[in-house]
Amino acid sequence: MSDPKLNYLPCTDGGAGHRMAFWEWGNTNAAHVVVCVHGLSRQGRDFDVLAQALLARSGGALRVICPDVVGRGKSDWLVDPQGYQVPHYAADMIALLAHLQPRTQTLDWVGTSMGGLIGMAVFGQKQVPLPLALRRLVLNDVGPVIQWDSIVRIGQYLGRVVQFESLQQAADAMLAVSSSFGPHTPAQWLELSRHMVKPVPGSANAVTLHYDPTIAIPFAAVTQEAAAQGEAMLWQLYDSIQAQTLLLRGAQSDLLSPQTAQQMCVRGPKARLVEFAGVGHAPTLIAADQVEAVAGFLLE
Repeated sequence: MSDPKLNYLPCTDGGAGHRMAFWEWGNTNAAHVVVCVHGLSRQGRDFDVLAQALLARSGGALRVICPDVVGRGKSDWLVDPQGYQVPHYAADMIALLAHLQPRTQTLDWVGTSMGGLIGMAVFGQKQVPLPLALRRLVLNDVGPVIQWDSIVRIGQYLGRVVQFESLQQAADAMLAVSSSFGPHTPAQWLELSRHMVKPVPGSANAVTLHYDPTIAIPFAAVTQEAAAQGEAMLWQLYDSIQAQTLLLRGAQSDLLSPQTAQQMCVRGPKARLVEFAGVGHAPTLIAADQVEAVAGFLLE
């Protein structure tokens, strides 16, 4: 299977509501589902390589779901940008899990950066309001403590409205701010970039970034003091997780510190830690060793 199926789910938001897009791979009747959720400015096609590897290794006995978090990819944009926050995203994901019922019996979650925070919000609930077995959780370069320098760095480029003359020009520009993702071949990076842009109406080749630039508004409002106060709540969620947990970390990550990673190995679900040399924030789960780490954990 070379391409996933695109689906849409209506979600509530206190207003007229919105549609969340999600990409579906594999067996639609499979009882075992893996949900893969992307980072802050990314989208669900980031997981194409991982999804295909999981299906190949499982013999197709899986359903892999890769949502575009609202405001990204093929999903709707919100009228009120204050909705672009983790609690709202988690509510959308609970709606998605309810939609996947009743066939889904066991759930695994792979969350990169923001997707990992959403995963903690779902898996850290005392009782998920669904008859699901929350089996395994992969947190990709994220934890309850987010380094302030990383927040500042991301804020320097998030939300800029930029137009590019071609996909290649867009890919080159994104590479300039994403070097921490680690080494990729030109073909790998171009494929990663392909789903990060959309055509500019009325132009033959010009493209712009896929996401709503107003996702930057609530992000920019976060202060260092507020971030520190939120750590206690995130630790409480993390400590409540019952699922087996794998923690991935780029060895040069500026978002997840070695100290936080070590704490996560002895607290809560006592995560198993795997680090990748030559990578910062965040591993893209395309390199063979990264795919093997996730697939081995989920399918062992």
